[in-house]
Amino acid sequence: MKSLLPMLAMGSVLSWFAVAPALAQQKNMAQQRKTVTHAQFDQIFKQVSNWGRWGKSDQLGTLNLITPAVRRQAAQEVKEGISVSLARDLNTMQAIDNPEPFKDVMHLDIDGKFNMDTYTVNFHGFAFSHFDALSHTFYRGHLYNGYPAGEITSTGAKVLDAAQYYDGVFTRGVLIDIPWLRGLPYLPTDALITAHDLDQWEARTGVQIRSGDAVVIRTGRWARRAAQGPWDIANASAGLTPSALEWLHQRDIAFMVSDTAHDALPSVVQGVDFPIHILAIVAMGMPLADQCDLESLARESLKLHRQTFLLTLAPERIKGGTGSLVNPIATF
Repeated sequence: MKSLLPMLAMGSVLSWFAVAPALAQQKNMAQQRKTVTHAQFDQIFKQVSNWGRWGKSDQLGTLNLITPAVRRQAAQEVKEGISVSLARDLNTMQAIDNPEPFKDVMHLDIDGKFNMDTYTVNFHGFAFSHFDALSHTFYRGHLYNGYPAGEITSTGAKVLDAAQYYDGVFTRGVLIDIPWLRGLPYLPTDALITAHDLDQWEARTGVQIRSGDAVVIRTGRWARRAAQGPWDIANASAGLTPSALEWLHQRDIAFMVSDTAHDALPSVVQGVDFPIHILAIVAMGMPLADQCDLESLARESLKLHRQTFLLTLAPERIKGGTGSLVNPIATF
């Protein structure tokens, strides 16, 4: 019964928009994987770059777009007072998409008073909901804003570390549910999300992405996993194309969340692995939240007929860290 929920919810929202069933057969469904050349990618990198925009020593990147005015507007999104977590449970079973499970070693009856834990986790990857700081990746020897990649050493990140984001993220979140747009419970693993999809989503919902927003991209990864079981998502994942990043850069978004690694896998760019990570983190200076569970959010969005909400998250203040586990909260 649980696996039917996304389809049942989808039926209600299609009635809400009063659209014809034929929309489920959009030509995007037959989309073939097209590659972007390395030279074309470098040109896109230049087009979306925010290097120097907030000064040569800037380390916040697009989080600068979350101004006090943006925060005040975001607070007005709270109407029903309903909160939804976007994080996965940590202590899940080992599987092909979770090769190094979270470990919790219990220490009982310490000094006759306390029970304690020691946690061990390799949080970057495809299993755990986490925050990517701007020190997480680099391109052609440079981090965001031109910082040398050598600033990240075995002792930690000297710049752009997780501790930079101690004020957290507090802004309007916008759910862009691509399976809903295409009339599907979840995307196939070879699906590509393009600027055309984002144009269609805006036209269909009437919601305009604005400066300072956190855009939440649902592919339905966890719904597919629940229906069909785990798979090697590191080599087969629906995701964004560079054209989608150009579109989002034009809207001046501040933050991005997804239920995957954001990238379509295998890469659509010749000779460049994880091009979306590179464009977002290195060029735009935009931190990311990866591998979030957006199924509860999607159901609540359909129920309330709302795609926007207050998004809050607070990465751990880890000096020298490239990110942290995170529990984003959507509040309607």
